[in-house]
Parts: sequence; C-alpha cells; structure tokens
Amino acid sequence: MPCSKLQKFAKTHSCRGVQTQCTVQDGGVTDLILEVAEERAVNLIVMGTHGLRGIDHLTLGSVTEKVLRKARCPVLAVRKPAHHFAAEAGVPELVEVQRILYCTDFSEPSGQACEHALSLAAEYHAELTLLHVLEDISNSSDIEDETAKALQQTETQIPAWARKNIVTKPAVRIGNAYQQIIQLAAESQTDLVIMGVRGRHALDLAVFGSTTYRVVQSGPCPVLVVQV
Repeated sequence: MPCSKLQKFAKTHSCRGVQTQCTVQDGGVTDLILEVAEERAVNLIVMGTHGLRGIDHLTLGSVTEKVLRKARCPVLAVRKPAHHFAAEAGVPELVEVQRILYCTDFSEPSGQACEHALSLAAEYHAELTLLHVLEDISNSSDIEDETAKALQQTETQIPAWARKNIVTKPAVRIGNAYQQIIQLAAESQTDLVIMGVRGRHALDLAVFGSTTYRVVQSGPCPVLVVQV
C-alpha cells in the first residue's frame, strides 16, 4: 500500500485525540510486523482476520495467525463482528466495550490474561464474565462436584478491588472448550473475548490451534490474545 493511500486510510479511520504514524516497508509481512513491534516496544498489535472456515481451521497460514503465534505482546484479532461496538464509518469515536468474556484454564498464560481482562473491564466499566470449560467429564456423578470446584477456583481469580468496582460473573460450562466459548460469547453479545496462550514455540502449536485459534476464526467478536 503506497504511503499516500495509507495516510488517507489512517485519516478516514482515526479516532478523536489519537495520533497516527504511517510506515510503509518492503519485505516479508509477518517478519516486518514483528520487527517493528519489537523495535518500538509496542503494547498491542491490532490485526484483521477473515475468519476462514472449513479446512482453513486446521492450518496456520495467514499473516494474522502467524503474528498471533509469534508476537511478544498482546494481539487483538478483529473479524467482522456479529454486533457493532464501535462507531459507524465516518463518525470516528472511541470504542465502547460493555461486555468482556475472559476464558481461563487456570494456567500461567490465562492468569496473565486475567490481569488484562480486569484492567479493561475497569477502564470501560464493562461487565466481566470469567469462564472455565470442563472437558472430558464422563462420570455423571462427578459433574456437580467438579463444576462446584471449578466455579470456586474461577472466583478466586477476582481480587477484592475488582469485586467492589467491576460487575463480575464467574461461569462454568461443560463440553468442547472453543465451542462453549463461542456459544457463550454469542449468547451474551460479548464485545471482547480475552484468552491467554503460551506462544512462540513450535510445541505450542497444537494447544494454540485447539482452542484459541478456533475462537479467533469463528467467534462473534474480537479476541485479545495474551502471550506468555
């Protein structure tokens, strides 16, 4: 994209009070995005994704997916949302986030993602749902006990200050993780899903692809991916 076109794009889509800087470089797209992010110590990378379906669910071929996997800072992946939480085109205003869905498996990555979820919920005065999904529960007699334990563990992630200042809703669902995340996000008209991943390593590809990748590709709203 020529610099003039990029400047026009930035001017058309810029929000009030936000300064933009346009840069055009030649080379590999993924590598350049990551290099610029490293050089400028950016706090957030924002990218669009087409939300491909079918066989593309099983591959990590696009620039967005590669950046999601390799970036050293959080990445916000945005595809066409099921409902709008930003201003219409031509009326640049700040994004309004009313409902945030934070997904936890009680791991270190999801713990760091929780900090982002709490901070954003406080900043936007948004309702925060903390979701844990129980998978592979075959013994029906254990379901009630496991659900209670998971709900209690989810609630422990809410610090005292957040209980006083944020509307929080701990939740536990049973089933396939990414399907339950997508379903709840759609049902509650979530504006933003927040997930943590242990990225940048080849051995983590299977974990990334099994849940986070599918939520990014098929979810009804933007997904903030926080790497450890």
